[in-house]
Amino acid sequence: MTVAHGTRTAVGNLVAAELTAAAGARLGWPATTSYVELCSPLFADVVATTAGPTVVVPLLLSTGYHLRTDLPAAVAAAAEPDLVQLGGSLGPDPLLAAAQVDRLREAGATPGQPVVLVAAGSSDPLATADLDAAAHLLAHAWGAPVRLATLSGLGARPEHVVRAGDAVSPYLLATGHFHRKARHAALAAGASVVADVIGPHPRVVDLVCERARSMQVAERASA
Repeated sequence: MTVAHGTRTAVGNLVAAELTAAAGARLGWPATTSYVELCSPLFADVVATTAGPTVVVPLLLSTGYHLRTDLPAAVAAAAEPDLVQLGGSLGPDPLLAAAQVDRLREAGATPGQPVVLVAAGSSDPLATADLDAAAHLLAHAWGAPVRLATLSGLGARPEHVVRAGDAVSPYLLATGHFHRKARHAALAAGASVVADVIGPHPRVVDLVCERARSMQVAERASA
């Protein structure tokens, strides 16, 4: 099972469904997509009726309130909580950075161009640490400096970070409110290139499969 945040933008919710279907097909496992909020089926409803051993891969890019509070509470309320294994955030990870590099290239960013990673943001300091690590991974993969901006919570806003001529990489899986906000703020600040969201990139499918397999192995080891 996967759990994404959810958005009021319908096409944005399709990203989670595509990633889940692709990972399930590759693994040969039954796969269900769920959402924290704003889209059905809600994770709390799905996990409440889940029977048998289940691994849950969050499609969330950094630690935050949902991973630390909402999702564990939903698992605790499940019919068989001991059989539900909840994973950590999807990022930071080199596979996400590789997908971001592809999106930058597709958008027309040039080698060596300075990049700003723009994330949704969080008030959780652990999320800030994750985002810092994601920026470092992207800098390594891109081969040029990467600065960090956030749209909410802790951190500097894009208008204070983005400089004329920068390329911007939205650290977002799917389009929605934050994607539109990131693009508007980046262009207003003078960015010359704004990449697309990470989306259902093959490297993200690789990552979801990798996490699911590792969780299954850990579950068997502890049985």
